[in-house]
Amino acid sequence: MGALDEKAIAAGLSPGMPLADARAILPTLATAEWDRDADAAALRRLARWCGLFVTPWAAPCSTAEGQGAGPGGAGGLMLDVTGCAHLFSEREGEADDEAALLRALLERLRGLGFTARAGLAGTPGAAWALARFSSSSASPWTRLSPGGEVAALADLPPMALRLSPAEVEFAARLGLDRIGDLLRLPRATLAPRFGKGLLRRLTQALGEEDEPISPLDPISPHRVFQRFAEPLATAESLNAVLEALLPPLCRLLEKEGLGARRLLFSCARLDGRVLQLARGTSKPSRDPDDLARLFRDALPSLDPGFGVEVVSLSALISEPLAAEQLRLGVALSPDPGGHEKSATVFPSGLADRLAARLGAEAVTRLLPVESHIPERAARHRPLLRQSTKERRDKGAPTSGRLGAARPLRLLPRPETIEAMALLPDHPPVKFRWRRLLHHVARAEGPERITPEWWSRDPEEGEAPPRDYFRIEDRNGRRYWIYRAAGRWYLQGLFA
Repeated sequence: MGALDEKAIAAGLSPGMPLADARAILPTLATAEWDRDADAAALRRLARWCGLFVTPWAAPCSTAEGQGAGPGGAGGLMLDVTGCAHLFSEREGEADDEAALLRALLERLRGLGFTARAGLAGTPGAAWALARFSSSSASPWTRLSPGGEVAALADLPPMALRLSPAEVEFAARLGLDRIGDLLRLPRATLAPRFGKGLLRRLTQALGEEDEPISPLDPISPHRVFQRFAEPLATAESLNAVLEALLPPLCRLLEKEGLGARRLLFSCARLDGRVLQLARGTSKPSRDPDDLARLFRDALPSLDPGFGVEVVSLSALISEPLAAEQLRLGVALSPDPGGHEKSATVFPSGLADRLAARLGAEAVTRLLPVESHIPERAARHRPLLRQSTKERRDKGAPTSGRLGAARPLRLLPRPETIEAMALLPDHPPVKFRWRRLLHHVARAEGPERITPEWWSRDPEEGEAPPRDYFRIEDRNGRRYWIYRAAGRWYLQGLFA
C-alpha cells in the first residue's frame, strides 16, 4: 500500500503494509490504483498555483516527493518566499509577516482538499526537515530563525537530511540515530563511510553550501500581478484587468529600454487551477493598445470557473527597443482624450494579430539559406520566433550573380516543359507548358547555376548544372526556365 488517508491510519494501517493484511484489519477498506504520473502532474499544477498565490520561485521537490512518490505517497513543494511575507501580513492584518504567510498558505491548501504541513527556514534542506519531522496535525507549520539550523536539526533522525534508504540503514547500523550524532563526528570521516551524498546534504541543510531552487516556470524580471478581494467570474472582467496591467508592465520595460516579444497572462482560479495564455510579437513592442489586441480574441476561451483570485502578466522574452522618431509627413489626429496619436498602421501589428488568431506557426517569412539552388535558397520560419539578430541579418546571398533578377513566385517544384531552341546553347523560340503553346518574343540568358559540392548525394552522383533563361512570350508574360541534362523545366513566374 503506497498511501493512506486519515481514517485508514486511525484504524491501524500503515504505508507499505500488504493489501491482504490491511483487509484483514479493515474489511471495508476501499482501494484505488496508484497513478504516479497523475500525482506528479497534480504537484506541477499545485506548484504553478503557488507561483501565483505565494511566490514565482516554486517547484516540486528535487527528491522523490517531487513526483508524488515520497513516504506514504506524500508530495512536496519548495518555495522561495524571500520578500513575499509582507504581502500576507497586510492582507491578514497580522504583525507577524511569516506567520501570516504560513497560515494563509495552509488554509488555502486545506480549502483545495490537501492535507499539508509547512516548514520555514533559511535553507531548503532545513525547511524540508522541519515540515516533515517537526510539525504535527496540531501544529502544522514550524518556523526557524536564521542561524538556528544546528540546534533545530540535532534531535531529528538522519532521514531528515533527505538521504537514500541505504544511507539511512547504514547510519542505523552504526548507532547514529540523530543528526546530532553525525554533527559530532569529524567531517573527514563521513565521506569515506557514507560517500559524498550525506556530507552534501548536511552542508546544504546547515547553509554551508548553496542549494538554489529552480522554478517550474521561467521567471521574468518584468512582471506585474494583482490580487482581488472578490474573485473575477467573467471573461470581460479578465480583459479589463489585462488592459489595466499592460501600462505598468510597459513602463517597467520602458525604464530599461526594452520591448516585449512574448507575454504570458496567468490566472489562478479558486479551485487551484492556473489558466495561462501566451502571445508573441514579431518585433519588440511596449504599446499597451497593440499588446491588448493580441489577447482580445482568446480571452473568452478562458473559463474562470468559480472565480479568479490572482492574475499576473509577465514579459517572458524582451529585447532592446529604442525610441523611434516619427517620420516627416505622417498625419496625426487627436484621439477622444485630446492626445495626439499616429494613424500609421505597422505591418508587424497585423502579423501579430494574425498569429494570435491563426496560430504562431501560420504566419511565416522567408529567410535566405546559403544555397545557389532556387528551391533551397530560402526557408520558412515563424515570424514570431525570430530573434533580433535574424531580423537584422540580411542573410546569405541568393543564387546567381549580384543584382540578377529573380521571379517573385516559384512553383512548388520545377515542371517539365517541351521547348525548341535553334542551337543547343540558345534560349527556346517556343515551348509548351500545361498543354499551352507559348511563342518567345524576348529572352535573356543563360545564367549557369551549379549545385554546391557539400549537398551532392554520393549515391546519386553529381547533379547536372542548370542554365537559366528569363523569357517573355508574345502576350507579355514572363517566365523563368532552365535546361539541365538536355531537358527543359519551368520554375518561376515574374510579376
